[in-house]
This record gives sequence, C-alpha cells and structure tokens, in this order.
Amino acid sequence: MVNINTSKPVMITGATGYVAGWVVKRLLDAGLTVHAPVRDPENAEKLKYLNELAEKAPGTIKYFKADLLEKGSYEESMTDCELVIHTASPFINRVKDPQRDLIDPALEGTRNVLESVNKTETVKRVVLTSSVAAIMGDTMDLLEYPNKMATEEQWNTSSSLDHQPYSYSKTLAEKEAWKIHNKQERWDLVVINPVLVIGPGISPNITSESFNIVKMMGDGSLKMGAPALNFGIVDVRDVADAHYNAAFMPEASGRHILSAENKDILDLAQYLKDKFGEAYPFPKKNLPKWLLMLVGPMQGIKRKMIKRNVGYLWLVDNSKSKEKLGIEYRPIDVAIQEFFQQMIDQGVFKK
Repeated sequence: MVNINTSKPVMITGATGYVAGWVVKRLLDAGLTVHAPVRDPENAEKLKYLNELAEKAPGTIKYFKADLLEKGSYEESMTDCELVIHTASPFINRVKDPQRDLIDPALEGTRNVLESVNKTETVKRVVLTSSVAAIMGDTMDLLEYPNKMATEEQWNTSSSLDHQPYSYSKTLAEKEAWKIHNKQERWDLVVINPVLVIGPGISPNITSESFNIVKMMGDGSLKMGAPALNFGIVDVRDVADAHYNAAFMPEASGRHILSAENKDILDLAQYLKDKFGEAYPFPKKNLPKWLLMLVGPMQGIKRKMIKRNVGYLWLVDNSKSKEKLGIEYRPIDVAIQEFFQQMIDQGVFKK
C-alpha cells in the first residue's frame, strides 16, 4: 500500500508521446506539478501543445533536459518526486537494426530510469508502460495458454531479435524492470500492459504504429483486402486513466492487461464506413492467407509472422484492469472514428 503525496511533483518520461500526452493531461487537470524530461527543453514548437494543456489546467509543467540512453540524465527531473511514470519506449515494427532501434532504447532506457529511481530517496512508486506484447508474442501462443486466453500470469516466450523484435524489446524491458525492482524494498512497481492503442492524440503530430495501421485503412493501402488479423484494441484515454489510477490507488500492484474489445481489421473498417461512408477506400474483404504468404515478404512482412498470427482468435483477460484499477472501457467504434477524423483534419489523406 503506497500513498502518493499529490503536492509533490510527478516525473513522466516520454511526455511528448501518444499515450503520455493524455497522462500529462490527467495529471495537469488534477492540479499536479509535472516534471517532463525531454531531449530539447528549448524546442518551444514541439512543446507548444503541452504548454497549452497546462494553461487550461490547474496544474503546472516543468521541462528538464534528458535522454533515454544517457545515464543519470533523469536525476534532476526526479528530484523530490514520489511518483515516476515511465512511458518512453519506441513503438515501431519495421526497423533496419532491431538491436539498435528497439532493444537498446527499451532495455537501456528502462535501466537508466530505474537506476535513477534507486538513487532518488523520495520515490515511492514507479508506473511502467509495458505492453501485452510482453505477455504474448504471436496469437498462436494462446494455443498453449490455459483456456487459450492470456492473463497477467504469462510471459512472451516466442519473440526474438529475428522474430517480432518489438514484442521482444517490450518483454526484455519489463523483465528488467521487475529484476531491478525486486532487488530493493523502497519503491513499488505497477505495470500497464495495453493492447493496440487507438483514439485521438493530444499532440497534433501523431506518430505511432496504431496511427500507421488506421492510416492504411483510409489511404488505399488495404483496398484490395486486409489480413485476417484478430487483436485487442483500447482507447488511448482508457490507457491514460489506467496509468493515473495505477499511480494514485494505494493498493495497485503488479501487471494489468488493458483491452476493451477483440476485433479484426474488417471490424474496424466497418466502424469507419458507418461514419464516413464510401468516401475512403476502406477494405471490404480479407485476403487469403496463402496470398499473404506470397506477397507479404515483398511488403516487409515475414512469413513466420503471417503463419503464426493470421486466422487465429485473439483473447486476453481484462478483468484485473476493471476490478483493481476501476477501468470502464470506452466503445471502440467511437475511438476509431475520432482517431480517423483527427487524421482527416490534419490533412493526412490527400484527395
């Protein structure tokens, strides 16, 4: 049981990120002081939208210079904080060098932040943004799980540097966080494991893998058909609520799967058609698996990924998030429609 003093500042890494933007808004709206370590605190343009959030809220935001891979660079921003929220980690699937672009930032970044936590006597709790990817790597993994459903008890054992490296990076980073946590007794660790996150961003410049997936649904990339991929989806605002509750509920502990609904790409396309009609080339059918196996490698999608994910039912247990963090999930149709509308407003789709 940990009680966080809300008069103390809260440090959040990756404050300019997609999920973190909504977490910062929650903190500011609650009147808290947010310490935001960023690469360039002088970049007024990049921080403009966060400053606008602070202007409309009772809370305040202060910036500090830090880099995920620079040892000790978070210590100044952590001063006097009882709570640290670590969201900073890359979410990209196609990279040239998985070790450099995914593994090192996720693993070394986590070590860097938590080593600073160990040096900062005031810190009582760390909330870590992990992923359901640390629980399962491929949908096919579920065949080996009890009731063919993933829970917080499982760990991803199927991903590697060569196969699903993003999922591998999240697994290594979360395991490292628990390892560092277990060697001390001063601060506790609460972990959020979201599925695919969608919904409008706080930042006017959204960059995330979920953005790319939804963009492909509207720009014609999938007009010939979509892969029959089943996955969990959650509204970004629910993920922010989970971080906030994990931070301030004294009894919060352990891992928490965040997932509102299980859908496939055609389900999402139908939600978009319901709102936007035929104005965009939304996918209308699933591509057969054999065809994906044929053309996937030309698009940078490995056959092993297609083989182990396409055509399988995706199922996770979200009951802990509802029971322990009090999450009431928003409807996914609204989330994706608002997300898509934001893309339209930003001129993402060229007419």
